[in-house]
Amino acid sequence: MNAKQRKLIYRILPYLILTVIGICFLLPLLWVLVASVDSNALQSLKMPTRFTGANYGDVMTNGENQRAFLIGLVMSLGQAVIVVILGLLAAYPLSRYQMKYKKPFMLTILFMTSLPITAVMVPVYQLFLSLKLYNNIFGVILFYVASSMPYGIWMLKNFMDSVPNDMEEAAWVDGASVFTGIRKVVAPLMIPGICTVAIFTFSGSWGNFFVPYILLQSPENFPASLKLYQFFGQYGMADYGKLAAFSVLYALPSVVLYILSQQFMSKGFGLQGGTKG
Repeated sequence: MNAKQRKLIYRILPYLILTVIGICFLLPLLWVLVASVDSNALQSLKMPTRFTGANYGDVMTNGENQRAFLIGLVMSLGQAVIVVILGLLAAYPLSRYQMKYKKPFMLTILFMTSLPITAVMVPVYQLFLSLKLYNNIFGVILFYVASSMPYGIWMLKNFMDSVPNDMEEAAWVDGASVFTGIRKVVAPLMIPGICTVAIFTFSGSWGNFFVPYILLQSPENFPASLKLYQFFGQYGMADYGKLAAFSVLYALPSVVLYILSQQFMSKGFGLQGGTKG
C-alpha cells in the first residue's frame, strides 16, 4: 500500500465511522416515525401495508394522555417563568454592582450547575416527606426551580453583562426606580437571553423522567414523561403504534424549542447596539 492509498483511507475512514454511528441513531428514530402511522406496527422496522392516523387520534383523544400533557406543560412552563423572574433579580446585582464575595459566589453557582440531580434525590425525598410536598405537583415545580436556578443565574448574568448601562442610567435620571429600569430597559434588551434560558429550562424539565418518578406517586399526577413509561402497561407491549405516536407528540415541543433556541443563541450576545440611534 503506497502513501497515496494510505492518505485516501485516512481521509475516508472518519466519515465511514461517523456514517455508521449516524445510521445507528437514525434507525430507532425512523422506526418511531414509521410505526406511528402503521396500523400493525411491530418491534422491527418495516414498511406499513396501510398508513393510518388512527394512532395519533387515539392518543390525542384519550383523557389521561391529555391530562398528562397538561401537567407536563404546567410544570415546565411554571418552572421556566419562575426561573427567569428570580434569575433576573439575582443576576442584576451580580452584573451591575461591585460586591466583596462576588467571585466566590459565581464560582459556587458554576459548581452547582454541574451537580447531578441523582446525588441529592435521597435527601430531597426525605425533605419532601417532612414538608408534606411528596406527590404534589407544586412541590415538583419548586424542585425544578431550585435545581435550575444556578444555570439561570449564571446565564442571565452573562447576558446582562452585554446590556449597556447608558439607557438604564437615563431612565434613573428621569425618575425610574431600579425595578422599573429592569422591567422597561434591561429586560427588553435581554429578550434573546431570557428566551434562551426559558427554552433550556423548559426542555430540561419536559424531558425529565427521574424527578417526577421519585417525587410523584399518584398516576393522575404523572406528567407526559411518566405517561410514556406507563404506556407499556396501559396498551401492552403489542400496541407499538400508539406508543410511537405518543413518542412523536411528546418529542415535538423539544424539537420546536431546540430550533428556536438556535435562533436566540445566535442573537444572544449582539446586544451592544441597544444605545445606538
